[in-house]
Amino acid sequence: MDMQALLQQAQQMQQQLVQAQQDLEDAEVEGTSGGGLVKVKLSGRGQVEDITVDPKAIDPTDVEETAQTVADLVLAAIRDAEAQVESLQQEKMGPLTQGMPGGGIPGLPGF
Repeated sequence: MDMQALLQQAQQMQQQLVQAQQDLEDAEVEGTSGGGLVKVKLSGRGQVEDITVDPKAIDPTDVEETAQTVADLVLAAIRDAEAQVESLQQEKMGPLTQGMPGGGIPGLPGF
């Protein structure tokens, strides 16, 4: 086994991993619910960046019901965005970690 080639391959994989992580950091996804009444923006890492509630979601004549409805819509929009983040992470990181049990490099324990 050529150790130099193996080390070069490991370095290349590390660079690709760093790039994929940066791409995720720069990415933004949007989840929606209620036909667009609630929108949630998450970073590619899954951090909530913004929540927007359309005023049409608010019924001033039934504040209690509206509060519960808006809470449900926000939760649904977050879940929608989280699913998109998971898909994005799989797209960016999946090819780099396939065949790597525990995220390591095959044949190199601890890496």
